[in-house]
Amino acid sequence: MIVDSHCHLDRLDFDKLDLNLDQVLDNARAKKVEHFLCVSVTLDQFPNMLEQIKHYNDVSASCGVHPLDQKDALNKQQLIDLASHDKVVAIGETGLDYYYAKDIHAVQQASFVGHIEVANELQKPLIIHTRDARADTINLMREHKAENCGGVLHCFTEDWDMAKKAIDMGFYISISGIVTFKNAVELKEVVKQIPLDRLLIETDSPYLAPVPYRGKTNQPAHVEDVAYYISELKGISFNELAKATTDNFYSLFKLAAKG
Repeated sequence: MIVDSHCHLDRLDFDKLDLNLDQVLDNARAKKVEHFLCVSVTLDQFPNMLEQIKHYNDVSASCGVHPLDQKDALNKQQLIDLASHDKVVAIGETGLDYYYAKDIHAVQQASFVGHIEVANELQKPLIIHTRDARADTINLMREHKAENCGGVLHCFTEDWDMAKKAIDMGFYISISGIVTFKNAVELKEVVKQIPLDRLLIETDSPYLAPVPYRGKTNQPAHVEDVAYYISELKGISFNELAKATTDNFYSLFKLAAKG
């Protein structure tokens, strides 16, 4: 059994897929995906996201603001109130993205710090998005004691040095379908070095579909393809990769394992 540790079920275009949410989840379950973490990107849209997933026992939620969606100051009290819901197992996704947003670094940094503080207060792990902001991401994590709540650097595309620094702080590294892309040469080498007990897998649906679905709408069922690819890359069996990443998921997000 495997887990999709990061997906955006509320962002799926069901008309384009010609599926509804029940069918999307059933397709994934047929591929032995036993749990899904539906990740928030804005606080305003969080209640709607929660409404869509609230009846599924195998779907958990996170609560936070994606750095590219953080246009104004973070409302920390609103985050605390929303993230206190029983279905919320993580804070985020938060972090820094300097690739697309070159003029709101200060806003992103303040928001990231606020998320770390809330995660520490609620003792829920962080889901961190980082792109082209390696030094600032690690420095803010260290300065504001992100190791106290722990978490994951999701959809990781940076170098081994950054991965190791995060791992040394007790964080996990999550790998998406990007690793299957032909041009992801450095990332493949990073994945080979990530210890199995610090590794998670994800789809980031509806984005970043793995080969052979690249260019199409991603969905949680495709986490199986990510798992197979990584197991071959690391030279281990699919079952070993599946068990390790699933155990890691339940440990990080403090959920009871299935079965």
